[in-house]
Amino acid sequence: MNILITGGLGFIGFSLSKYLLEKGFKIYCIDNQDKYYSVKLKKQRLLILKTHKKFIYFNNDITNFSKLKNKIAKIKIDYLFHFAAQAGVRYSLINPKKYYDTNVKGFNNIIEAINKKKLKKIIYASSSSVYGDQKKFPTDEKSELNAKNVYGKSKIINELNANIWCKILKIPILGLRFFTVYGEWGRPDMFIIKLLNRYSKNKMFHLNKSGNHDRDFTHINDVVRICYRLMKKKSEKKHLVFNICRGKTINIKKISEYFKTMFPNIKIKNVKANKADVHKTHGSNLKIKKYLNYNKFVDFNYGLVKIITWFKEYKINKYL
Repeated sequence: MNILITGGLGFIGFSLSKYLLEKGFKIYCIDNQDKYYSVKLKKQRLLILKTHKKFIYFNNDITNFSKLKNKIAKIKIDYLFHFAAQAGVRYSLINPKKYYDTNVKGFNNIIEAINKKKLKKIIYASSSSVYGDQKKFPTDEKSELNAKNVYGKSKIINELNANIWCKILKIPILGLRFFTVYGEWGRPDMFIIKLLNRYSKNKMFHLNKSGNHDRDFTHINDVVRICYRLMKKKSEKKHLVFNICRGKTINIKKISEYFKTMFPNIKIKNVKANKADVHKTHGSNLKIKKYLNYNKFVDFNYGLVKIITWFKEYKINKYL
């Protein structure tokens, strides 16, 4: 079984690649090692994946259609996980064009490049950012799409395009609206690892809005298990979207207070909220639980201990 994973050196792409390689699948990885966050960390992820004989890496930019098409034409693919994207909601206000080029054009490039392949299924990354600020919680898949930043808007466009491509290709296409994914080998610009990194380097951490917002933290182990089950499950030739979330919220301020008890010397400064951020994310996971009969999600406290232990043992701050 051959699987193509774009963004395979990103947090979710790497974690899924590792998980599937350990199950014996052949993985083709496309990633351009974008400099949005630490390339050192991405290279370390690559070294881990290269220990597997069935891992093949292509350093390609999905915005370059001709090179992408030529590369994909030479390989056999059964499934596609499209996770390559320009990440970060705040950066999308500074450089919106890059989000359109990478997220929207890149999405269409990869789908068009595999157009002649006889794939069994396509699974792609959407985001909880498509919802923006909501009044009613938990947010389910039928909630209004109200993105408040360019990143979220790009994901809405991709969902609309996926619906069209599904009718053209006549294969199942599944969109995954990820909610605040955290865990080992995660992104250093995300709250928990960023806080650990600032503490390890004795630097000040800026806490937006004094931490008075809630997030539906979802552990990476749940994400990769769900991705695997979705790949294996026989699906109708439809475009479906799913919230991928634990379905429970954690207050950011409470997490920062927990860190203060563990690390008394940690430096945290309260700053104004960023206009790209939403006040609260809280998803309903009833649809994915029913679809896969997946009911046991990683407890947040357990996941937090795991990530702190990993950060210390691997001395991750040297890669950030």
